[in-house]
Amino acid sequence: MNLPNISDIFNARKRIQPYLNKTPLIQYNALSELVGCEIFVKHENHQPTGAFKIRGGINLISQLSLEEKKHGVITASTGNHGQSIALASKMFGVKASICVPNNSNPDKVNAIRSYNAEIIEKGSDFEEAKENAEQLAKENGYRYIHSGNEPLLIAGVGTIGLEILDDQPDLDAVLIPVGGGSGASGISIVYKALSPETQIIGVQAENAPSVFMSWKSGRVESTKSANTFADGLATRKAFELPLEILRNNLDDFILVSEKEMKAAIRIYVEKTHTIAEGSGAASLAAAIKMNEKLKGNKIAVILSGGNLTVNMLREILN
Repeated sequence: MNLPNISDIFNARKRIQPYLNKTPLIQYNALSELVGCEIFVKHENHQPTGAFKIRGGINLISQLSLEEKKHGVITASTGNHGQSIALASKMFGVKASICVPNNSNPDKVNAIRSYNAEIIEKGSDFEEAKENAEQLAKENGYRYIHSGNEPLLIAGVGTIGLEILDDQPDLDAVLIPVGGGSGASGISIVYKALSPETQIIGVQAENAPSVFMSWKSGRVESTKSANTFADGLATRKAFELPLEILRNNLDDFILVSEKEMKAAIRIYVEKTHTIAEGSGAASLAAAIKMNEKLKGNKIAVILSGGNLTVNMLREILN
C-alpha cells in the first residue's frame, strides 16, 4: 500500500474544490484567554455532512473504476465516515451500503439514509460492523472501503492542512483528533512537507487509546473496548496505514477523558456558540489540558465534526 504524499494532497484539493467550500479558520478571543495562547478553530463542522470526512469520500469515490462503480461500495462506520461515503456515492451515481453498529447515533444513521445509502445494522461496536462489511464485500463483489487504510481518503482529508496553511502559515502547533487516524495522517503530511517546524499533536480518548498505544509501541495495538461517548474516536484497533504515517509525523500525542471532552463541548457552546461532537471537541480539550506547555503559542485546533444529538447535548449542558 503506497503512502500518500504532498503531491497527492494537492491533487485531491483540485478534485474536491468543485464540490466543497473552504471551511472557516476562526480566532476566538474568549478561547485564547481561556487557554493562554492565540487559538484558531478549523470549523469542519461546517461541511455538508457536518464533519471533515467528506473530503476523503469525494476524493476516493470520484476515482473509482467503471467496474467498481458498477458493483457498488461498502464500508463500516460509526457515522461520519458513513455519511461521507454515502454522500460522495450519491454525487457520482454509485450504490453504497454502510454497515453500522447496533445503537449507533440515530442522527448520523438517518443522515446516511438520506443520501440513499443502504443501512446494514449489525454488531456491538465498530470492529464488529467492520467485520460484517468485509464479509459482505467478499460475498457480493462490492468495493470495500476501509475507513483508514485508504491512501485516497487520507489525501482528501489532508486538504484541511493546506487550507490552514493558506490562512495562518506561522502556527506553532496544530492539535488533531485521532479515531482511525486519517485526518491526523493527512494533515501531518502537509505540515512535515511545508511547515516542519509546526508541532503536530494527536488527541485520542482515554477510553479508546488503541492508536495512542500503537504510536508508543510501534505495533498495531487493540483494546477490548472503546467505551467513549465520542463515537468518532471509538476505535478498538489501530489501522496500519495511518499508524505508519503518524509514527513518522506526530510530534506528540495526548489522551483526554470523557469529562474533559464534555467540558470542551460546553466551552464551545458558551464561548463560540458552536456545537461540537465529542471527537470534534477533543482537540480543544487537549489544548486546555496542555495549557502550560502551549502558553504564548499560536495554535489551531481541528473541530472535526458537530454531529451531536439533541439529547446528548442537553445531557452535557445540564
